[in-house]
Amino acid sequence: MNGVPGQIGRYVVERELGSGGMGEVYLAFSPAGDPVAVKLIRPDRLDPVTRARFEKEALIARTVVGTNRVARFLDADPYAERPWLAMEYVPGRTLQSYVDGSGPLSAPLVASLGALLAEGLQAVHAVGLLHRDLKPQNVMLGAYGPILIDFGLGAFLDTAKDTLSHSGMIIGTVRCMPPEQALGRTKVKESADVYGLGTVLLYAATGHYPYDGARWEAIVGQVANADQPPDVSGLPQVLVPLIGSMLAHDPADRPSLDAVMAGCTSVLTAAGLSPMAARHALIDATATDEEGPVPGNEPSSAAWKRIAEQTVSLDEDEPDSPLDGPPPAAPEPDAESVEDAAEATQSSGAGNVPDSSADGTAPPAPVVEVPVPVPVPRKPGRPPASLRVAEELRSRYAAQPGL
Repeated sequence: MNGVPGQIGRYVVERELGSGGMGEVYLAFSPAGDPVAVKLIRPDRLDPVTRARFEKEALIARTVVGTNRVARFLDADPYAERPWLAMEYVPGRTLQSYVDGSGPLSAPLVASLGALLAEGLQAVHAVGLLHRDLKPQNVMLGAYGPILIDFGLGAFLDTAKDTLSHSGMIIGTVRCMPPEQALGRTKVKESADVYGLGTVLLYAATGHYPYDGARWEAIVGQVANADQPPDVSGLPQVLVPLIGSMLAHDPADRPSLDAVMAGCTSVLTAAGLSPMAARHALIDATATDEEGPVPGNEPSSAAWKRIAEQTVSLDEDEPDSPLDGPPPAAPEPDAESVEDAAEATQSSGAGNVPDSSADGTAPPAPVVEVPVPVPVPRKPGRPPASLRVAEELRSRYAAQPGL
């Protein structure tokens, strides 16, 4: 994409926060001025099946409750020319940035980090979703403690053929990839997130990944090799049993998230710390941003000017969110094309790396014609998705008077 877009959906873009294998991330502001992080998905991730799966997972992602450790999912448009999703903006530094600049964390702080993130992942798994891309770059450290970001992209990670091929993903994702994904099994389970969390904790404690190499092919070969154990050198002895088990090659040998939390809290108990005291110590150690005030709380005058120039109109007959309205009509893929796509994905082997053109670039993705959306009245009696979710949650809690 050339340049920074002025607006994505209803969000006015301030500046780019970063880019990677999935697309670009922008700091943007709602019409009321709240900061959000908006991610635009790369065009080569697009096909009708992926868009439909993204819509399904986005609707579920809005129901995640019971945790303060996952950036809130706010909105998405699976059927835009380039799909996008808006997440809660979390100011601070990534875990990778902190460790690279300030050095590894002590064992008790790593244990606190592990307990907090495991609790957040439990809430994600409780609604039937996975994070699928846990890595030090996706853990933000701020004034409230560690927060997981980039949740909500599972549909693209599961269906994409080139998980390994994009240069922006090689450094982080491949080095944190569970063996079952390196072996080409895209339908991973909760144990894949346990492995990913293990790589995050190993990096937090040592500053290195379980496997490394000069090229991503070499890294994948190590990850997929059951006879090559992960590198846990430099890991404090008190953390070796727990993190070593999280990095087990066989998913069945990895602990549950409950067991991870129990292991982390036992480390804290041995250090004479309560989980609450350890969390405060973690925040005190990591929340300071040495580069100055954390951006995002106040937009620049240019952003405010763009917001002021907009006329925001709310029509009750129009969906408040792209997810609350019906998707645009699109032709259903025939059975033969779906089978061909599945065979292509399976035959690509470890990492499912697509063919490249002669100049080393990825082949262009097919262009999906998407009609210009027009206001579509909802079917009588069908409330918006957000209201249906709220009503479902109310009925669930109403049935549990003890809560």
